[in-house]
Amino acid sequence: MTHLRKRVLEELERRNYSQATVRTYIDAIRLFAVHFHRSPDQLGPLEIREYQLHLYQRKLHPQTIRVQTAALRFFYRKVLHQRLSADDLPLPKLLRRQIPIVLSPDEVTRLIDAARNLRHRTILMTLYSTGMRRSELCHLRPEDIDKERMVVRIRQGKGGKDREVPLSPKLLEQLRTYYRSLKRRNG
Repeated sequence: MTHLRKRVLEELERRNYSQATVRTYIDAIRLFAVHFHRSPDQLGPLEIREYQLHLYQRKLHPQTIRVQTAALRFFYRKVLHQRLSADDLPLPKLLRRQIPIVLSPDEVTRLIDAARNLRHRTILMTLYSTGMRRSELCHLRPEDIDKERMVVRIRQGKGGKDREVPLSPKLLEQLRTYYRSLKRRNG
């Protein structure tokens, strides 16, 4: 690990950034350096401007460019302690958020029925029924299912927050079926 990378990691940790943000910022700074084939501490506002134009030319989503720019802002301001103005590191305007496409009950049923096996069917039903994120599902444990209160506890979700979501009787039965199949297989 380079001295510069270590300094970035220390500053991110000192400010209590999430692991996802740490990975994203480290990767963004690395890509910036790779683009110019030089260490990022040898680059400045002109290269940042050129790099942002490069990102726009690649037709990346404005949010992606914002994240890349935020990482560079952090690097130059907090790690290198350089005084760069907002004009040196402008953030692109975000597009208006679009309303998500909501599937009809029939489409949801067809999607779940198309699952190839019990595991995939259970995953789809759980994601749809609870609205939890994929990463939250990966951390779900049997003890997080409260069948008395009919809720699913989601531990350390987005933002490190715990929350509870309703558990439908149909999902509870699906989870029981899946859990029994695991017990039989692992005997």
